Amino acid sequence: MLTTSTTHKITWEKLPDDFVLDDEPVDNINQPLLAAALTESLEQNGKLPTNALTTTNYGICATLNNRLVVKAPDWSYIPSIKVSREEVKRSYTPRLEGDIPVIVMEFISDTEGNEYSSKPTYPPGKWFFYEQILQVPNYTIFEPDTGVLEVYKLDDSGRYKLQTADANNRYWIAQMQLSLGIWEGMRENRTGYWLRWWDENGELLLWGSELAARERQRAEAQSQRAEAESQRAEAQSQRAERLAQQLRAAGIEPEE
Repeated sequence: MLTTSTTHKITWEKLPDDFVLDDEPVDNINQPLLAAALTESLEQNGKLPTNALTTTNYGICATLNNRLVVKAPDWSYIPSIKVSREEVKRSYTPRLEGDIPVIVMEFISDTEGNEYSSKPTYPPGKWFFYEQILQVPNYTIFEPDTGVLEVYKLDDSGRYKLQTADANNRYWIAQMQLSLGIWEGMRENRTGYWLRWWDENGELLLWGSELAARERQRAEAQSQRAEAESQRAEAQSQRAERLAQQLRAAGIEPEE
């Protein structure tokens, strides 16, 4: 499969089995936590189809002018793959193996600036790769320490345009029918800023721990209602018994 432009030729070829992938560790401990949180809420709320793929620091491939390019965004969402998961165990080639990612995310780290690199020559920068080669519709750059989120959308000219947040400080991702925004709080012993999803009704997609906590609260509330009802029934029975005793004392046999 071939895509061409005036400056480069793009082909979609599978990563060779003997290709040595970069196995350097992630830049900081927060990146895997942030990525896992994004995926978990999708899965827990039925927003992750069985043929969808979310990736974390995982190679997405294209061949630019006959030279293989592999970039590993901190998180991405691919709505549908058309091969088995075994075939994309090491890497993923869009168009050849399934859909283009609808969103890729980079979390600003110690190597700040790479997220904005539009270098077109080999090896191309991340921005250039996502915008011009993959043509990913949504590109986000997140600063976990400060909670600053930038969301870029591919416009009609094929360039990324910075988006403005809505009244709730969220960004609508049309391809996912979800909004992306910032939430501050604790998860997995980390207190800080997190990226989270909201549905079309403005409801927050909860993590598993939050769903479990909500279910416990619901069960406790139900138990409290049942206890209150039991106490009301007992009080009513006691009143009825006292009334019956008063009637008998007056020589009146109460009706059964």
